Amino acid sequence: MNTNYAGFWLRFVAYVIDGIILSCVQFILVMPVLAIFGIGIAAKAQELESADEAAAMSFVATFMAFIVLYQIVFFVLQTLYHSFMESSKFQGSVGKLALSIKVTDVDGNKLEFGKALVRNLSKIVSHYIAFIGYIMAAFTEKKQALHDMIASTLVVRK
Repeated sequence: MNTNYAGFWLRFVAYVIDGIILSCVQFILVMPVLAIFGIGIAAKAQELESADEAAAMSFVATFMAFIVLYQIVFFVLQTLYHSFMESSKFQGSVGKLALSIKVTDVDGNKLEFGKALVRNLSKIVSHYIAFIGYIMAAFTEKKQALHDMIASTLVVRK
């Protein structure tokens, strides 16, 4: 079994690379929708000058619902991307591949999709506890972040 664990900074750089790639894809996919929605917002905003308070609140609620829906869709796509890549023959996202690291189970085997999905959904916990779950990778014996501990996975150098 490979015990050459990938440390915090290597994983962080992989995360940044993936963030750049996913942001570019997000930008390409979302810009047409935002452009159309933006035109609608501009037209609706002009109407609101003479509208009552209920119409204005309806507009704000619609806009906020769009933002929340957008965030949910992007989260789902991001989670599926990481889960599919980590359970594929590559055993890691593009950022991890670029840095020659991969995700395995604790026995060094390739992840099944379900385990990869649990790993990536577990990242939610780290987000809500001020990213401490990610920082744990710098201090644990096997360089495991909280989501790795929850899913019983490791990130190792190839």
